[in-house]
Amino acid sequence: MMKKSTKRWIGVGAVAAGITAAAVASHELTKFMMDMAMDRQKPKSLLDENTTRQMIRGTPYQEMFLQDLEIAAEKLKNSDCKRVEIESNDGINLVGHLHTCEHPKRFILAMHGWRSSWDQDFGMIADFWHRSDCNVLYAEQRGQNDSGGDYMGFGMLERYDCLDWINWINEQFPEKLPIYLAGVSMGATTVLMTANLNLPQNVKGIAADCGFTSPQEIWEHITTENLHLNFGIRRFDVDDLCRKKIKLGPMECSTTEALKNSKVPVMLVHGTDDTFVPVEMTYENYKACTAPKKLLIVPGADHGMSYYVNQEEYEKAASEFWQECERSI
Repeated sequence: MMKKSTKRWIGVGAVAAGITAAAVASHELTKFMMDMAMDRQKPKSLLDENTTRQMIRGTPYQEMFLQDLEIAAEKLKNSDCKRVEIESNDGINLVGHLHTCEHPKRFILAMHGWRSSWDQDFGMIADFWHRSDCNVLYAEQRGQNDSGGDYMGFGMLERYDCLDWINWINEQFPEKLPIYLAGVSMGATTVLMTANLNLPQNVKGIAADCGFTSPQEIWEHITTENLHLNFGIRRFDVDDLCRKKIKLGPMECSTTEALKNSKVPVMLVHGTDDTFVPVEMTYENYKACTAPKKLLIVPGADHGMSYYVNQEEYEKAASEFWQECERSI
């Protein structure tokens, strides 16, 4: 007959083995999520790509919006854009697409979002920018599409890419037109994180559409609200995995901290129905910003859909922002 003490130790061992197995499973799931978030090559999922994307976003896009998005993207992609390349501060090859107009009044540096593209994120607004006499450099974010790099940095690395592109613009266009940084989603966070960098004097403003407050906070939101998983037990794993990829931790950089020391005016845009990046994050960014600031909240707009939902109000806000920033020129 087995002694009680032996049974007890067997039970303790079984519990310990169970805890270890659960910890390993949690780590593997966290690693999968971080690979999905940051790696150029997405990890393979048991689900199809559309289902995975909808789970991460929290809701599917409207079919009509997707159709109009594709039409606008195709139009921009086939427009008269010149492909340009530079080397980033850390040796990564970066690709951009330059669209110039006949009598430019300003220059826009446009940064697209996570696992997206320059034509997808800016196809709809491109005609407005052109009508408004804007030269536009559509940058391809590192770790995506034709730009180099194995990882996306969620704005932590890309903010310095912005600075590299700004310097390139000023070298190529010595008349030094007013420059505006514009971004959508992760691109919005990218341009907002440049707010406390040493920017050239002709950078006159930053326009951010549906940006998040920090990599840590957007990952926590998606994990808990959209994927319905516990983030607390993964917090240290997330930090460790992020540091291994890009040598930076997710809480080392945030838009709110950058905006506390912003040197240029900022325009913040967000839709009320955004389930990917909650509108509350833009309210936090607006509150943190110490520079002149403008806020446009679009009722009923999902992620990145503010221009689509209310084009007239969006264009009015952008035009007024440019005028206010350029009064002193």
